[in-house]
Amino acid sequence: MDHIAVLPYYRIQREVTGLAQEIEMNARTMTLYSDRIVTKYREFLITEVFDMSFRRMGDEGGFFYLHTSTGVFPYMVEIDPEPFIRIFQQVSIARLK
Repeated sequence: MDHIAVLPYYRIQREVTGLAQEIEMNARTMTLYSDRIVTKYREFLITEVFDMSFRRMGDEGGFFYLHTSTGVFPYMVEIDPEPFIRIFQQVSIARLK
């Protein structure tokens, strides 16, 4: 099945070794299909996703929140996820018809 939209997000891993702290930024993608949303480690059925929201932090990026029946999942993004959210809303409305 082909994807409908993709949202890049990232995860920061911090590791303390001796006296130094290493910070690693892992780029990942969230993929929207007609029936589900897939991240690196999770998969959500569209029927389980209630809403999406975004909170800007500073000049660039912020936190993208996926509101689901099992909780709210935060993802750090560098771009405005508004196009991804709009497409999700269109898919959700189409499924209700």
